[in-house]
Amino acid sequence: MGQQRVENLLLEKLPQPYRDSLLSRMEEVTVAAGTVPLEAHEMPRYAWFITSGLVSKIVSMSDGRSAEVGMCGNEGVVPSWHLLGGMSEGPTRCVVQVELKALRMPFPELKKEMELVPALRHLVQRCVHRRSMILSQIAACNRLHGAEERLARWLLTAQDLTGHNSVMLSQGFLADMLGSRRTTVTLAAGALRRRKLISYRRGQIQILDHRRLEDAACECYDTVSQLFENFYS
Repeated sequence: MGQQRVENLLLEKLPQPYRDSLLSRMEEVTVAAGTVPLEAHEMPRYAWFITSGLVSKIVSMSDGRSAEVGMCGNEGVVPSWHLLGGMSEGPTRCVVQVELKALRMPFPELKKEMELVPALRHLVQRCVHRRSMILSQIAACNRLHGAEERLARWLLTAQDLTGHNSVMLSQGFLADMLGSRRTTVTLAAGALRRRKLISYRRGQIQILDHRRLEDAACECYDTVSQLFENFYS
């Protein structure tokens, strides 16, 4: 793959010539929306360095209810905290929301690299730290803010991470994302649509007015946006 630029922030931060050595052992893949790269309580088979697209991290309860606890774009590696040692499995599943393009390598191989290369280990640690800060903000958001505000926040963040102003989302996933009933989701999306901030038809949501949608979102959008923008600072 030579010294070509790679649209993944973590890989871009790696020093040369190590970065080219690591890239030469990776496989370029395209992953369709709806694919589950990692199930909950499953040992990861691959580590994914996203170059475009969006993954949601979801936790499900024994009664079947689910909630999104994080979003991942091209800022780092998926999964990340699994690489830090200790338990190599956890309660979150990863679901592709917007078609992925990614570089992947076998998870055990990358874990060995973590042990051998301090620069890689340091960047993964920073990735995990920053994502934990975003998770804390989203946890507070899900507890304290209304569905309409949270939907606006999610759509704006998705646009920032993917560069797309529209996304295909089922009512089921929207309910998972908001941690709410489908009726609540319908009311929240309907309210934003009536204000002409979004269009919503047959599962496709499109942002119509970014600035006014920011006004409709909770303060968490600004916080999460800044955390993503300064991911490795």
